[in-house]
Amino acid sequence: MSLFLHIDTALTVASICLSTESEVLDLVKNEQPQSHAAWLHLAIQQMMLAQKKSLQDLTAISVSLGPGSYTGLRVGLSSAKGLCYALQIPLLTIPTTLLLAEAVRQEATDYILPAIDARRNEIFTAIYDTELREIKAPHALILTKDSFADVRKTHQLLCCGNCNEKVQELLQDSAIRYSSTMATAKHLLRPAIEKFKLQDFANLSYVEPLYTKEFHSA
Repeated sequence: MSLFLHIDTALTVASICLSTESEVLDLVKNEQPQSHAAWLHLAIQQMMLAQKKSLQDLTAISVSLGPGSYTGLRVGLSSAKGLCYALQIPLLTIPTTLLLAEAVRQEATDYILPAIDARRNEIFTAIYDTELREIKAPHALILTKDSFADVRKTHQLLCCGNCNEKVQELLQDSAIRYSSTMATAKHLLRPAIEKFKLQDFANLSYVEPLYTKEFHSA
């Protein structure tokens, strides 16, 4: 049986998940954003022990690559890379915006708008359709009342993530709905398995977090 470890430390609430190719076996969350680094390795050990599994049983590891918290991204990716090096197993990297979109995919009727809080009026975002095809790649955005204006004219948007209030305050538009569904590492399962089947593995020597540092207003 294939066994996968999924890691997400990109957002305020970190989580890890153990799964087969089709079933979640365990999910553990940490709601203390300043302690993700100290929490992660112990949480993985405890979860494997609870499931009577060892790290050597793992087939591959997936990780939320960003954008998100710079510190959180480094914590998750460095841990995932270290384990993959030691175990000689593949690493699967998933954009955090895709993780958010996967979490609300069943709620969406048109386009999905993941939005991750950065600071002030800045967000990290992307756009996906209901099949999670990428319409607009992950990028940093200075949010204004004109943001996504062209898309809003022709599509309904389902906004998800950790800054719904910020988006709603600036974009008062009936074309945008808001989801309160919280994404966790279990939502890495489906996109990770798709990558695994395609053998779309990250290069452990060169992979870096997806920071998307430069902010633009359009």
